[in-house]
Amino acid sequence: MMRKLLLLILLSSLGLHALAQKTGVISGKVTSAEGNISMPGASIRLLNAGNRYTVSDQIGDFEFLNVPAGSYQIEVMYIGYTAQQKLVTVEAGKNTIVNLTLGSSAENLQNVVIRGDRALGQARALNQQKTNRNISNVISSDQVGRFPDANIGDALKRVPGITMQNDQGEARNIIIRGLAPALNSVTLNGDRIPSAEGDNRNVQMDLIPSDMIATIEVNKTLTPDMDADAIGGSVNLITRATPNGERISATLAGGYGPIRKSGNSTAGLVYGNRFLNSRLGVVASGSYNNNDFGSDNIEAVWAKDEFNNTYVQESDIRKYDVQRIRRSAALAFDYKFDNNNSIFANAMYNWRDDRENRFRTTYDNLEPTYSGETITGFTGDIKRETKGGIANNRNKSRRLEDQRVQNYALRGEHLLNAKLDLDWSFNYATAREFRPNERYIEFQQEGVALSEDLTNMRKPLISSTPTSLNQFELSELTENRDNTEESEFGARLNIRIPFSVVNGQKGRLRTGLRSRIKDKSRNNIFYSYDAAEGMNLAEVPGSFYGGNGFNPGNQFVPGAFASADYLGNLNLNNAAQYTAELDPSEFLSANYRAKEQIYAGYLRWDQDFSNKLSMIVGARLENTHIDYTGNRVLDEAELEGEINTRNSYTNVMPSISFKYDATTDMVLRAAFTTALARPDYYALAPFVNNNAADAEISAGNPALKATYAYNFDLMAENYFKSVGLVSAGVFYKNLNNFIYTYSNNQYNSANFSGDFPEQANPIPADETWTFIQSRNGDNVAVYGFEFAFQRQLDFLPGKFLKGFGIYANYTYTKSKAKGIADEEGTERLNVVLPGTAPHMLNGSLFWENKKFSARVSANFTSSYLDELGASEFNDSYYDKQFFLDLNASYKIQKHIRIFAEANNVTNQPLRYYQGTSALTKQLEYYQARYNLGLKFDF
Repeated sequence: MMRKLLLLILLSSLGLHALAQKTGVISGKVTSAEGNISMPGASIRLLNAGNRYTVSDQIGDFEFLNVPAGSYQIEVMYIGYTAQQKLVTVEAGKNTIVNLTLGSSAENLQNVVIRGDRALGQARALNQQKTNRNISNVISSDQVGRFPDANIGDALKRVPGITMQNDQGEARNIIIRGLAPALNSVTLNGDRIPSAEGDNRNVQMDLIPSDMIATIEVNKTLTPDMDADAIGGSVNLITRATPNGERISATLAGGYGPIRKSGNSTAGLVYGNRFLNSRLGVVASGSYNNNDFGSDNIEAVWAKDEFNNTYVQESDIRKYDVQRIRRSAALAFDYKFDNNNSIFANAMYNWRDDRENRFRTTYDNLEPTYSGETITGFTGDIKRETKGGIANNRNKSRRLEDQRVQNYALRGEHLLNAKLDLDWSFNYATAREFRPNERYIEFQQEGVALSEDLTNMRKPLISSTPTSLNQFELSELTENRDNTEESEFGARLNIRIPFSVVNGQKGRLRTGLRSRIKDKSRNNIFYSYDAAEGMNLAEVPGSFYGGNGFNPGNQFVPGAFASADYLGNLNLNNAAQYTAELDPSEFLSANYRAKEQIYAGYLRWDQDFSNKLSMIVGARLENTHIDYTGNRVLDEAELEGEINTRNSYTNVMPSISFKYDATTDMVLRAAFTTALARPDYYALAPFVNNNAADAEISAGNPALKATYAYNFDLMAENYFKSVGLVSAGVFYKNLNNFIYTYSNNQYNSANFSGDFPEQANPIPADETWTFIQSRNGDNVAVYGFEFAFQRQLDFLPGKFLKGFGIYANYTYTKSKAKGIADEEGTERLNVVLPGTAPHMLNGSLFWENKKFSARVSANFTSSYLDELGASEFNDSYYDKQFFLDLNASYKIQKHIRIFAEANNVTNQPLRYYQGTSALTKQLEYYQARYNLGLKFDF
């Protein structure tokens, strides 16, 4: 396949060269009169040459191939701007350069008023969305800046059909149209971003600051030239392109987080210019954010006894102190050798330090006592654990999670002749999550009489008679080092030639090759320590945290703990005081190595049938080779040996889509596409872990198949000349071989099936264990609809009312899964796909003029199934969330703006529940955050 496509490229180049001499090329750039800004998504048309048109790219460049020699009137159209025309003469065999400048329609149309920077950024985004050939949503950096969103994840939750899963109050994992993060992809300038997490392919969306990205493009349908691993959708983050002249912008801000009564600081800088007679363009940007905050959390694990009594069998009260520092730097340049040849280079480095202390009180191993069938009390253990790290300049007595993601790319664009252009690219990306010298110390009191107050099951309370701290004996002292690394090398080659079967209508044939070579590994190590002399909690320097002000309620008291500084300063290398023991049960089965090689080729044909109706049809072929190595771990953490598995599979993914321009402003779209989602790395790793202490067997599944999806989409979009949009659409997806976590709590010698080659039965005859493994279900149907509206209300009477605007969208999603087995092997009925949120709603009301703007923004997501358990009672749900954010800005003078932001003013907690909504599994509060700063733009 690869050789045939390469041969096609060479033959096309040679065979068309002679014919190219009778025609020429028109190329150029579209910019705005306001600040000489590049205008992507512009529609450029040759008026007296049939249906000949093109669209400007991300830096405003455009190109017409195979134009017969002669004179033409060229026209550029843009939402919010008056159409511009220019006369151009094409010479055979030459590239004629035509640069087009758009003046704001506010200067030309009486009924349209563009109100400053917002409309300019929104116009760029909407024009790209309108002229895109697939179904997509586009957000510009100017729009992101209008919301109080510090990272890309928070910005994405404003997009129709998207909801985010949070970590420490910041949006991290993306769900598109109800499909879980594993079914979506995230790219940077079209290249996949590797994952810094150890067991999956998820990209941490809170890693990248929002001010480092120029455009966010959410592709909800794919074309054959796009990577196929995006069933829900593909989020493409586009970095800043080189400007057309000198540009300097900066941000300085400070803020306050009430939950820990601490401050935060933010700074950003962008500089760009052109040199060497404008042949060389350079832009450099940097961002820094330092945020000290935390969270208050309670957790519970629920159980049912044989008398159908529901009770808590484990409960936590947790206090987190967190410092999160984000640093990001990017550099981009382009060099124009001549009118036909250019190269582009991009580099981006993201580095986040996440320092955390956690103080956790756990009520564990709760056993009911009975009077007949009635529970009268409980006995159990109380544990007090401090989580931290070594006391050095990096950890600072906190657990340090050092995440770094780097992306480097080199790309070339070449016009070979009037009928053939070619582009190529190479990219290299790495991701690493390193957790050095992470420490835990725990003190435990066993056999304590406990009571449960389940009056309010949303906040179950476990209590005991107060006892002295000297009854809490040292039960755990550990230090671990976790290291996960992933790298990806990619290359691609694309060619484009004119090819039309309809006289007088535009047609294009595209073909290309793609390779992606991935390596991932997790290499953890874990030590347990015994103190030479026994110690209790009363003997060590401690910290006490009362319930006053604790967000879940004053009745929850975290209590007394070993202090973080004490834990950090312990000299665990002192053999006279501590005996170290390697604990393979904590890391051997988690470690693995993974190699993937993906080779792809595609054929894409764009054909216009009239000046209204166009089509894209084609197919993509992807061949995947995998080579995974995991560990087989026996009881008592004995390594039996490594397990290696290799596999290869090929997917063919056809697609066809139509676009119909019903009017100048209305676009109708229809698409049938196919896509896939490869299993998570750790799910494929061939590990086996027999854990007798927990009566559990966990295992990887090298036989997992990639999920394959058939997608159907219909969308109608109407664009307002005053820079706005109303759209509505429906979608249907059928996923085959979807992946879920199988859990069997009744695994014993009788039903042990020898799931793994040469795997002996480890389960004693009189015991029942839990078995956990990722498996393929049969199929799942996902369907729904979405609606979006955004507009400046400039049709209202009076200058004040015209300043109002609305941004709103709603998405409904439903799913039904087949082929999911419960712990008894019976198929579960009426099961939905985990991650499918039925209702997602965004709303924003804003007012602005040329100097002042203010906005109130709301985001709502209904509850949804997050993870399947062994039965309905054990299923885990992500509860509904409602966020309310406020922000305002005022332009002090032409180049300086002051702004204020308030996030999460509703103090919306993160809540999971187990089985039914009344049974809280986790309830974590973050409180609001406030920010005040200045933005400079020269």
